[in-house]
Amino acid sequence: MRSRSDVLETAVLGLLNESPLHGYELRKRLNLVLGSFRAFSYGTLYPALKGLVTRGLIATTESDPTPPPRKGKTGIPGRTAKPMPLGRRRVVYELTAEGKEHLQSVLATAGPAAWEDDNFDVRFALFGQTDADTRLRVLEGRRTRLTERLEAFRESTTHPRSRLDEYALELRRFGLEKVEREVHWLDGLISTERGRAAAQSRSPQQEQTKKERG
Repeated sequence: MRSRSDVLETAVLGLLNESPLHGYELRKRLNLVLGSFRAFSYGTLYPALKGLVTRGLIATTESDPTPPPRKGKTGIPGRTAKPMPLGRRRVVYELTAEGKEHLQSVLATAGPAAWEDDNFDVRFALFGQTDADTRLRVLEGRRTRLTERLEAFRESTTHPRSRLDEYALELRRFGLEKVEREVHWLDGLISTERGRAAAQSRSPQQEQTKKERG
């Protein structure tokens, strides 16, 4: 299982691969796009960013501050308006070539670490940057993991019910239904990915057939 810091690192690199962002924008994207990261605070995010900079995976630049307004009259004889102080410079984070290479190596993996609850959410959010074969393997791996979880839930129902009160039983039922819903969702995604792969493999064959007939 990957640590939460590793998962956050993947999410940050994936978002910066889409466009450079300053800290506030990055945290907002983490909250909106990757809802499981709402618990991350600035106190967690900025040390992670600093670590990525130190490792050469991301670089920083400073955006220009807001220019002050020109001096003008205040309406009071003999006085002019004082210029407003310069706005704060914002640090913008962007991916380096090393960061892109590292991210691609992470997104190319489809082992058990990619199936864990927190990491799967991030990996799925970055499926647009992941190749089709890896997407399918991650989805199939996640389904296998949840199928094992379903079996464990169902085995637990064979235990004497007298050991659990009505609230514990209700919680177990809720957990079972939640896993069943996700398995059903994964089945649909896997079917779609396999359909796309089949269509892509047919296209070159169809083009070759047209050439031979033409």
